[in-house]
Amino acid sequence: MASGNDRAAVVSGADVGDAARRRNIPGTPQQVIVPQPQADDKKKAKKEPSVLDLLDQWEWLIAPIVFTAFAFFTRFYKIGLSPIVTWDEAHFGKFGSHYLKREFYFDPPAGKLLVGLSGYLAGYNGSFEFKSGETYPPEINYTFMRQFNAFWGAACVPMAYWTAKELNLRRSAVWFVTLMVLCENSYTTISRFILLDSMLLFGTVSTTLCWAKFHSQRKNSFEPEWFLWLFMTGLSIGFVTSVKLVGLFVTALVGLYTIEDLWNKFGDTKMPVSVLAAHVASRVVGLIILPFLVYLLSFAIHFAVLTNTGPGDAQMSSLFQANLRGTEVGTNSPLEVAYGSMVTIKNMGYGGGLLHSHVQVYPEGSGQQQVTCYHHKDANNNWFFYPNRRDTVYDAAADPRFIADGETIRLLHTQTGRNLHSHQIAAPVSKSQWEVSSYGNATIGDEKDHWKIEVVSDAASRDRSKIRTLTTGFRLKHEVMGCYLRAGNVNLPQWGFKQIEVTCTKENNPRDTYTHWNIESHINEKLPPGDPGQYKSPFLKDFIHLNVAMMTSNNALVPDPDKQDDLASQWWQWPLLHVGLRMCGWDDKIVKYFLLGNPLVYWGSTAGLGVFALLVVWYTLRWQRGYRELSQFDIDQIHYAGVYPVIGWFLHYLPFVIMARVTYVHHYYPALYFAILTFGFLADWFLRNQKAALRWGAYAVLDLTVIGLYVYFMPICWGMTGPNKQYGYMKWFDSWRMADA
Repeated sequence: MASGNDRAAVVSGADVGDAARRRNIPGTPQQVIVPQPQADDKKKAKKEPSVLDLLDQWEWLIAPIVFTAFAFFTRFYKIGLSPIVTWDEAHFGKFGSHYLKREFYFDPPAGKLLVGLSGYLAGYNGSFEFKSGETYPPEINYTFMRQFNAFWGAACVPMAYWTAKELNLRRSAVWFVTLMVLCENSYTTISRFILLDSMLLFGTVSTTLCWAKFHSQRKNSFEPEWFLWLFMTGLSIGFVTSVKLVGLFVTALVGLYTIEDLWNKFGDTKMPVSVLAAHVASRVVGLIILPFLVYLLSFAIHFAVLTNTGPGDAQMSSLFQANLRGTEVGTNSPLEVAYGSMVTIKNMGYGGGLLHSHVQVYPEGSGQQQVTCYHHKDANNNWFFYPNRRDTVYDAAADPRFIADGETIRLLHTQTGRNLHSHQIAAPVSKSQWEVSSYGNATIGDEKDHWKIEVVSDAASRDRSKIRTLTTGFRLKHEVMGCYLRAGNVNLPQWGFKQIEVTCTKENNPRDTYTHWNIESHINEKLPPGDPGQYKSPFLKDFIHLNVAMMTSNNALVPDPDKQDDLASQWWQWPLLHVGLRMCGWDDKIVKYFLLGNPLVYWGSTAGLGVFALLVVWYTLRWQRGYRELSQFDIDQIHYAGVYPVIGWFLHYLPFVIMARVTYVHHYYPALYFAILTFGFLADWFLRNQKAALRWGAYAVLDLTVIGLYVYFMPICWGMTGPNKQYGYMKWFDSWRMADA
């Protein structure tokens, strides 16, 4: 044996022949000596990693950091350039002011709470009125408030990166998806103002990310990371629905996935029933109870902060309003109601308004004076309690005579002097019920002006023999026809000022709260003042009441045929990028912003939806013909990275096709995100097996085009200054109105 630098290894058996031939040594079955590489040779052979190798190894960390840095730059740069209240800043800035002044209003609270928080952190005291087009005063740090909102938009970019990775897209496709979110001009613009859309996008993107993370853990059930992403999905759902009710659409996407997942587990006969029950229970807790608690918490904070009277009072119950500071509801109102009392009467149904009448008449039916429910304080809400026409005992000059349960009364409208009346004429909208009108006067009328009081509840006393301000719930039964005064959440047409229809329903349902009424305010100089506001309204009742009021108000946002809304757009225009939106005045002296998307992102993602449908049809037909070219991984990839984003797009887009409310281009932005994911999936699918040169060339063209178009249209995001004619080069179509020429 050799020693020192000539150390050798022993090679024997079957390896000898090959070793010997390599060294020109005749092979023998005996042992031969083969020199080993020296230690110095090993060091030389060991290759040092290059910069590219390091970048490749740390891409998972470097890429999201770089994308995030660009996201914050594009969203924050020149964000305070325009010092005027821009577009819906006039709307949402006021909500922030309400929180800072603690004035009550109604709407999903989480996003507005955050706007209020941004104002608080900026040192704003809530005194500014946020009138559209008005210049911000020096004491308001509007730049910080906009930056606070821009944070949510910028955070969507790294989350899009992580979502694409969790959907098993290859690196090039992940970057492409991230670039589309980063370089989507409309996302950049909408994130730079005091609006809720950046928060809504954040909630939608974060819910999708958490869902994708949870799906990736499907083989690690009940492990800590599995529970983490299950509960994170629930928290995201709770947040996004608390920002806007549009968040229910991404909630539905997670719900469909959960139903499919549990259905598959139910079909697994090898899974113990106890394990299946644990899966169901986990999802009930994580995806139903937890989001609901987050949603509920946002309203608890809402009620705790907004303790002063404000513009949303009339949407709430009378008892709730009476407990707000500065309210007139119940203030110094006599506790018990008597004949001669002037009152306002509140419908106790969720979202109910005040019984109201005005001089306008029904254009059809009886042609008599309209009776409606109205959500705002108005002298036309006032009514007198009068005795029925057969009551000859009543003496107005005598001591007050209290109104008891079971009595038949008249209600006289104070402003017009007419009686609350009903007859056998179909209601204008709810044709199965009777019309309610105001008719006659104090001396002229008939028995169809008579209403019998039926007490159904009293929050202050078990004694239901009397009618009490705020606390007594009662029904009004028409003496002649036996129907009940009702105000469901049905809006009249424009001739009725979109106010709530009041009818006389033939159905006798004591549990129908829309037939329940209470006295909200009460004036009678002959009676001593009381303090009915000492009674509290239950939180859960207020929570439900407010949510129904929000939905009712949202449903009333329908296009007005008598008014031209130049900012509104139609659902079919959005995926085609047919129109944009001017966010402010278009004077040459102000900074102008135009809400328009990146053409490649829009047109590519819209085309991608159609291509994906053809892809599914193609593989379905080939499968039926016996071709088995797709592996189980491929099928799962199409299913979860393709089908679910398309479902997400439909869930966020189709409701705006169906609903009658007025719509704008920004309503498409959550749906656009799912179209972007679909586009990224298709790029990954068609380029995955191509040669490297073709694959990288295709992605280079896509990425550079997205970036190039983003830069090309950047002025509409960062602000156009000077004469708008100089930006005519961006006006590819007449409907893109960023320039007048």
